[in-house]
Amino acid sequence: MATINSAEVIANSKFNRFHLSLLIWSFIIISFDGYDLVVYGTVVPTLIEKWNLTPVEAGAIGTYGLFGMMFGAIVFGTLADRIGRKNVIAITLVLFSLFTFFCGFAETPTVFSTFRFLAGLGLGGIMPNVIALLTDYAPKTMRSMIVSIVLCGYSIGGILAPLLGIFLMPTFGWEAIFWFAGLPLLLLPFMYKQLPETASYLIRTGKKDKLISVLAKVSPGTKFNPHDEIVEYKLQETKVPIMGLFKEKRAVSTVMFWLAFFSCLLMVYGLNTWLPKLMIEAGYGLNSSLTFLIALQGGAIIGTLIIGRLCDKYGSKKMLIPMYASGAVALTLLGFGGNSFLIYLLVAIAGAATIGAQNIVQAYVSQYYPPNIRSTALGMASGIGRIGGMFGPLLGGFLLSVSLPIHLNFIAFAIPGLIAALALAAIPVRYAHSNESDTKIESITTHVS
Repeated sequence: MATINSAEVIANSKFNRFHLSLLIWSFIIISFDGYDLVVYGTVVPTLIEKWNLTPVEAGAIGTYGLFGMMFGAIVFGTLADRIGRKNVIAITLVLFSLFTFFCGFAETPTVFSTFRFLAGLGLGGIMPNVIALLTDYAPKTMRSMIVSIVLCGYSIGGILAPLLGIFLMPTFGWEAIFWFAGLPLLLLPFMYKQLPETASYLIRTGKKDKLISVLAKVSPGTKFNPHDEIVEYKLQETKVPIMGLFKEKRAVSTVMFWLAFFSCLLMVYGLNTWLPKLMIEAGYGLNSSLTFLIALQGGAIIGTLIIGRLCDKYGSKKMLIPMYASGAVALTLLGFGGNSFLIYLLVAIAGAATIGAQNIVQAYVSQYYPPNIRSTALGMASGIGRIGGMFGPLLGGFLLSVSLPIHLNFIAFAIPGLIAALALAAIPVRYAHSNESDTKIESITTHVS
């Protein structure tokens, strides 16, 4: 009879079909997550005209979904550490797909806002759990890269929303792009069958057979026996998972992560909601302005992939600080105009340094905290971040309503980038769970029946 250390098996595994399947399903989920988030920004100019909304009213509608996301991220992030990430992913997928689909049938701003709030509950809860599940099973040498690839799906979905808007809205109306969001409901049975449950949850619930079956897929070259003993890292437990975020000298880090998420999501959701309208105010037509959303998401994809790879090599903190700062510079310069090539380049840099940085900081958080509170850490940071996200649409609506010079609007969105950079700089790397050596962690043998 041998002993199995599931954490070591996963960390030392090589990328294979199991990881590819997990990556593909996660990518699909995050793509629709990104689509559902950006779709409102695609229809804002149309809804302002259809429902005679003021910019402030349109910005307020944009916050209802983010308000739901704040609650969803905190509630479902914490819940997943208790009932399993796989179950919570299924619940949240149903929520955001179904109610975004229903938005296409809303006839009044009130009904539309209600559906956006309910969809937001799912949108807020699904990303922390997908990232946590990826981190749970990714080989140690490429965790940031795998998470970064999957989070590019957010930008793919963000590109798809304005593209469908350009091609579908003139013929089928704004409602059609919300109906498209119901597609994940058809994929749910296949996804649920193939997604694994996290190893720590299987150990805690005594599902040894399932754990061994999953580990055999993670590391096909390793032989496992049903009579083997399972070794689990002994981690500091707490009845209130949120309190675990402040233990082991991680209190300062937790607060700084929250501040970085708050600042970055303010920029992300402010730009996703108001970039087309800001560019219209700068003299561009609707279709031309929608292409700036595409450039924003395209820059996010490139930035996420390049910086994500460098994070595995040099460390996430070293990459994220200059990334946030460059976003602040790009947004400031964007407000002063220039030729078309320069404008698109600055928008792409802004996308890399806002959406791309937000993708990578989530991968950083998922590795900074231990597995037993990983979803809680991501959920709380995302939930606090959504408060900043709610201010983004409101800030943009307020700035447009007071008719400030266009460059001041962009500077207002640049300032949070500097705040995020300073917050990340204050995080002590030495307290990260990923840096702890095996000699500092007491291992125990858990008999799982």
